[in-house]
Amino acid sequence: MIMKNIRILRILGLLIFCSSLMNCKKFLEEKSDSRLVVPQTLADIQGLLDDAGVMNYPVTPSYGETCSDDYFLLPATLNKLPAITLEFYSWKPVNLNFSNDWSKSYLPIYNSNLSIELIKKIPRTTGNALEWDNVKGSALFFRSFYYLALTAQYGLAYDEQTSDKDLGIVIRETSNFNDLSVRSTVKTCYELVIHDLQEAIQLLPNYPKHPLRPSKAAAYALLARAGLYVRDYNLGLKYSELAIKLKPELMDYNGDTDLNALTANVPVKKFNRETIFYTEMLGGLNLHAPVYATIDTNLYASYNINDLRKTAFFRLVAGYPVYKGSYSSNASTLFSGLTTSEQYLTRAECKAFLGDVSGAMNDVNFLLTKRWRKTVPFTPLSASDKSSALSIVRFERRKEMLMRGTRWADIKRQNKEGANITPTRIVNGKLIQLVPSSRFYALPLPADIIDLTGMPQNN
Repeated sequence: MIMKNIRILRILGLLIFCSSLMNCKKFLEEKSDSRLVVPQTLADIQGLLDDAGVMNYPVTPSYGETCSDDYFLLPATLNKLPAITLEFYSWKPVNLNFSNDWSKSYLPIYNSNLSIELIKKIPRTTGNALEWDNVKGSALFFRSFYYLALTAQYGLAYDEQTSDKDLGIVIRETSNFNDLSVRSTVKTCYELVIHDLQEAIQLLPNYPKHPLRPSKAAAYALLARAGLYVRDYNLGLKYSELAIKLKPELMDYNGDTDLNALTANVPVKKFNRETIFYTEMLGGLNLHAPVYATIDTNLYASYNINDLRKTAFFRLVAGYPVYKGSYSSNASTLFSGLTTSEQYLTRAECKAFLGDVSGAMNDVNFLLTKRWRKTVPFTPLSASDKSSALSIVRFERRKEMLMRGTRWADIKRQNKEGANITPTRIVNGKLIQLVPSSRFYALPLPADIIDLTGMPQNN
């Protein structure tokens, strides 16, 4: 493992909390901890970025997954929930305070900004070029990873007509926690992510020493995801193809060495060959976690009996499907990183949107052959036009990437193109729907952040 503990991380949570305050005098007057190590060398900065407990897990935003439509809660579970949690499950604005997935995500952003500042003080030489480039590229990648996830959760879906006015998240490009917190537009947020990732590509190695570290393949994969989120299908196609070129491997669910028994509670091994970059989702409200969530029964029924994911991804509890297919190798922890399978599905969706129907179906069918029981002949999926190809690809994306933290953004962006996806829930016998025009698709920011900074809240 590549986790080097840097004691400065002991106070990072407080630093980020204070970043939203205009007056941190009391904090600044506290005596510093003599045990803290101030990063000074490239190895120190790399250690800051290698602290997986801050940078990788469990830290990625999860409230979007809580609000998505891939699961529901049974009445017996609903009756046990606190009122505030039940309201959030019902898509009602609630006052969420520290600690939450906003504060958690700004910790790796802080580390990234600090690393970028520190490396400016270290000259790049022929002797340290590879190490220097990896640190700078990694910091840019990590910051982009969390900015993209936060924008997809707290901003409305990207729209060329309105995103230069729609509010996104707070862009912080320094480690100075006294800087005023101001929300940037959705357009600015996505533009920064794309710009920084394109710079990171020039710096990162093709492959990491470990999947907890960024790489060129990971930057390609994240740019491909960003391409989908801004509905730039040429961008998504370009970078998904580059990602696949570097990292084409897929697990074969027919006895792959990276799999345990598919019937096991933990069928997929951690850091398997499909993992391009590894992160885990924050527990947060955790309603979507396997301990509470029942997978949508229609979605479960859509997996063919010869689709081995039906065995690998689910177990039945009292007759209801419960998810167990996380790439975290932990029954209660959800993987939220980047994989090769996502790249094939991204490339397929971009091809379909751009009119390459046969190319799109080839990508989807190639993936499905790796998931299909080999003792039964596989009948390739087919589409006659762009619309049917998009429908097939997007549904297969939903099935493959279940519980990975991407469904919320997918609902929002697809509704911008007329998909009319309307998540529905039943709470205390009442039918609740989240219509495509709802402003709740930009989730409410934590109440304490709004109170302390005066930033506008999402409606």
